[in-house]
Amino acid sequence: MKTKKIVSAILFSGFLSGTAIAQQAAPSPSTGPAKGIDTVDIAKKLANPIANMISVQTQYQYSRGVGVNQAGSEQSLLFQPVLPFDLGGGDTFIVRPIVAGVREINVQGTSGSSFTGSGIASVTVESFYAPNTNSSWIWGVGPYAISPSGNSGKFGSQQTGAGVTGVVLNRQGPWTYGLLAYQSWEVGGNPAFGTQNNLYGQPFVAYTNKQAWTFSTNMEALYNYDTRRTSNPLYAGVSKVVVIDGLPFSFSAGPMYYVSNTPGGPSGWGARATVTLIILK
Repeated sequence: MKTKKIVSAILFSGFLSGTAIAQQAAPSPSTGPAKGIDTVDIAKKLANPIANMISVQTQYQYSRGVGVNQAGSEQSLLFQPVLPFDLGGGDTFIVRPIVAGVREINVQGTSGSSFTGSGIASVTVESFYAPNTNSSWIWGVGPYAISPSGNSGKFGSQQTGAGVTGVVLNRQGPWTYGLLAYQSWEVGGNPAFGTQNNLYGQPFVAYTNKQAWTFSTNMEALYNYDTRRTSNPLYAGVSKVVVIDGLPFSFSAGPMYYVSNTPGGPSGWGARATVTLIILK
């Protein structure tokens, strides 16, 4: 199956321009703890997928080696807000909707013809009930759902998927490490362009220093039961939390490499960059 991530070069150009304008408007952003804002604590919470903190992330990813002849490329844009709800007693319920769009360039299909175009890859909803454990170890579990990619089949499965997602992690000092996973089953739709019978596992580890820099790595293994193949990109990156005009942002970037891939899916080296706005309560 193709990677289900996101959108057009035009949107990405706008995103870069917006970032440049924000930086020009604030020529001297705070790179350390601003008054009343603990950037180190924010950085550590961003490494935790079920932290009780509102954030809005935009992620750009570039992948190459796409298509039957591995001569195409893929640019994706992922919009992923994290919305926690306080249930009292330290328990929380976290909802992570993910809207994914993708632009494919010169991607050759099984018919031998090449395709260039943009579209919505998927809309995903991950959710976690995370009880208060009174420990550095925490966990969460909840329902999972993913939409079809559209009618063309160019950007992923045309099926609807549903299942369960879960995470377990430890927050020990500057370290955050754990495993996020989901199991999805198809619940209807056309299987001609791939199915939603998937098992996903993402082991991750992150180290945050006293200057709010975070060094992280993860592996996102997606196994499809029908093709019996796994797409497995390995990512390593660095991120920094800064405060601009009183608002905390996290900027991150790093390379990725596909340890294994599905037929026609991305292969070899790629890169990823994110900008995350943190909304303090």
